[in-house]
Amino acid sequence: MSSHDGSLFVYTLVLGAFAFVLTAQDPATRGQALYTQQCASCHGDSLEGRNGPPLVGRDFASSWPASDLSSKIKNTMPQDNPGKLTATEAGDLTAYIQRAGKATTGNAAQATVPASPPATLFPAAGNLSQLMRGIMFPNSNIIFTVQTHDPAEKKTAGTAATAAGGFNWTMWGSDLYSGWELVDYAAIALAESAPLMLTPGRRCENGKPVPIDDPDWIKFTKEMAEVGKAAYRASQTRDQEKVSEISGDVADACSHCHQVFRDKAGRGRSNFDPANKAGRCTKG
Repeated sequence: MSSHDGSLFVYTLVLGAFAFVLTAQDPATRGQALYTQQCASCHGDSLEGRNGPPLVGRDFASSWPASDLSSKIKNTMPQDNPGKLTATEAGDLTAYIQRAGKATTGNAAQATVPASPPATLFPAAGNLSQLMRGIMFPNSNIIFTVQTHDPAEKKTAGTAATAAGGFNWTMWGSDLYSGWELVDYAAIALAESAPLMLTPGRRCENGKPVPIDDPDWIKFTKEMAEVGKAAYRASQTRDQEKVSEISGDVADACSHCHQVFRDKAGRGRSNFDPANKAGRCTKG
C-alpha cells in the first residue's frame, strides 16, 4: 500500500468514526432507544398508545411544546417511578417523540379523518352557583394553596382527616394521592368543567337563565378552560413557583367574569356587592 493509499484509508476511517459519533450523539436517536426501554410498554411501540395515552397527533403536539414536554417527562414519568429520568434523558425522549410525531402527522394528513360522534347534552342538574361552589371554587382553592404550601411536602398519616378539625378542601385525598397529583386533578377539573357554564337551560341562583349566548360570557368561559389547561401544564413541571404564577391567572379569569356578571351594586350600596344575588347573570 502506498503512502497515499494509507493516508486515504486513515482519512476514511476518521470520517466514518466521526459520522458514528454524530449519530450516537443525536438526541432523537438516543431517545428512540430509551423510549423502547422505558416507554413503549405503556405508550406503544409506535407511540400509538396502549395502557398510556398516544404521544402523536395534532392535539398532543399543540398541548405539549418541547419545553413543557421535556419537563413533564422528567418530573412525572415513568408513572410508576416519576423523577427517575435525568434532564438529558427527558430531552432525548422529547426529541424522539417530536420527530416521530412530525412523521406521523405528515402521513395522517393524507388519511381520511373519521367524523366525530354527535355531542350528547345532559340537562343541568344544578344552578350556576352550585356549579361554582361544587367544582370551580374548591379546585381553584387547591391551586391557590400552592402559593403557600409545597405540594411535594410530605404529609403525616391521617393529616387529611384531622386538618382544621374536619373536612378541608385543600387536603382532600392527600392520604390517597400525592400533593402534586391533587394539583393536577384540580387543574383538569377547571378545564373540563368550564364548558358546563354553557349548558343550555342552566339557571342562576336567582332563577334567571345563564346568558350562554352572550359574547362576553362565552369569552370568559373559554378563558377559564384555557387557564385550567395552563395550570395543568404548570403543575406537570412540579415547580411550585410556576404554579404560584399561574394561580394569578386563575384568579383573574374568575374576576373577569365576576366583575361583569356577578358583582353588582346592592340596594343602598354604591360599590360592588358580591352578596347581591338579585343582579347576577345580568350585565350592568
